[in-house]
Amino acid sequence: MSQPVTFEITHVDPHSGARTGILHTPHGDAETPMFMPVGTQATVKFLSPEELYEIHTGVVLANTYHLWLRPGEDVIAEAGGVQKFMNYRGPMLTDSGGFQVFSLADVRQIKEEGVTFRNTLNGDLLFLSPEKSIQIQNKIGADIIMSFDECIPYPADYDYARQSMERTLRWAQRGKDAHQRPDEQALFGIVQGGDYQELRDTCAEKLVEMDFPGYAIGGTSVGEDKETFLRMVGWSVEKLPWDKPRYLMGVGAVNDLLNAVALNIDMCDCVLPTRLARHGTLLTSQGRINIRKAIYAHDFTPLDPECDCYCCRNYTKAYLHHLFRCNEGFGLRLMSIHNIRFLVHLMEQTRKAIREDRFSEFRQEYLANMKFDERGF
Repeated sequence: MSQPVTFEITHVDPHSGARTGILHTPHGDAETPMFMPVGTQATVKFLSPEELYEIHTGVVLANTYHLWLRPGEDVIAEAGGVQKFMNYRGPMLTDSGGFQVFSLADVRQIKEEGVTFRNTLNGDLLFLSPEKSIQIQNKIGADIIMSFDECIPYPADYDYARQSMERTLRWAQRGKDAHQRPDEQALFGIVQGGDYQELRDTCAEKLVEMDFPGYAIGGTSVGEDKETFLRMVGWSVEKLPWDKPRYLMGVGAVNDLLNAVALNIDMCDCVLPTRLARHGTLLTSQGRINIRKAIYAHDFTPLDPECDCYCCRNYTKAYLHHLFRCNEGFGLRLMSIHNIRFLVHLMEQTRKAIREDRFSEFRQEYLANMKFDERGF
């Protein structure tokens, strides 16, 4: 059986070991390392697919949990899959729904069979299992789909982390067995294990034995400090095959992205750029800007003179300030365009540095001169 998604490593920086690659999918190729915008409801908030193309995004995410609740996976299947439903021509990825179940549900019960929880929209009792998650994702139809796993909180004691990791492995196998479209959709396994090297080693090794076409790293960016974050990612990567893509879930801060690339991560995603934009916070080459501040009311310069996005080419800080203060949707759209483009461009710079065998210098210089706080934004 041929794989629907393949990964080609195109260059390895001999000094840092960082790599570039191409993810070949049924809906086109995407260069790695990459930042992937999140389109929770089959839309990246405030942006059209045409604007995503102009930003040069590759893979876009959609959220299994939310699309299951509305409009329902059957509606999306009837439309011909999520790309046709939202009119996005590029590659797409769906998460398993597990993170939302564990983070949003007030009442949930975890059993070996799956998770029972309350619908966040109407309070109905719902049940999500590994098989159900894969069934939903098969109908949504994204190029890459994810195993159903448990994302545990941080910190977690060893026994809980071990039991959860072992259940995640069993769920991964059940999901793999339930996958009905392996020739059209690539199913990734997810490494869990909390802040315990032994557990992450075991989880990665067992997933590799199951032979997934790609692997994700979960259970990070859940409240841990940066040192712990890097430790967990590093342990997870060590046991994964070199020739398959590695996806670090839920990461979008500038320093986290660059440090992830140094650990040979190929794919990252986060809601950060659009969430920041909705609060008037913008990522620029001069640092973070809070466009709500009165100092921008008479600032008729571009948001970021080093940015080539539609917002920066055409509009001023004063206009963005005005739009935000008036609660105009166009302002949120412009600022979302910019923030996503900022992170996509960072990955373009990163790939260029790797191809020129100077990634270590680029990363060190960028982080040393980073005009954001210790969080990376």
